[in-house]
Amino acid sequence: MLDAKIPSGTLKDKWTNHKFNLRLVNPANRRKYHVIVVGTGLAGGSAAASLAELGYNVKVFCLQDSPRRAHSIAAQGGINAPLTNNPDSRDDSWEKHTFDTVKGSDYLADQDAAEIMCREAAPIVYEMEHWGCPF
Repeated sequence: MLDAKIPSGTLKDKWTNHKFNLRLVNPANRRKYHVIVVGTGLAGGSAAASLAELGYNVKVFCLQDSPRRAHSIAAQGGINAPLTNNPDSRDDSWEKHTFDTVKGSDYLADQDAAEIMCREAAPIVYEMEHWGCPF
């Protein structure tokens, strides 16, 4: 029997319920776990740094000659985040960015995923900026 481990609740609240009910590892036991991260782009680098800060033993493998040559630096995409750093934009909110993201995708985007991305994007953008990621 396959168990997808889908969080309970309505579709809109599944991500919030999942974060609230997540089982945590005791900080004293984290050093017993060894985590392997493959790739050193923004996602792999973020995962490795976060897990290492929490106390896990982390091994990182990259396919390039250096982690600085990851393709995240050369990505041509963007992220829609309410940073409220534009003085002309007084109504900068995650709701407006979610609408823009869904409308820009011709309403083909997963609207719940777009909402989660826009709601949680601002602190992630600031974190990546502190790492030196060019925007």
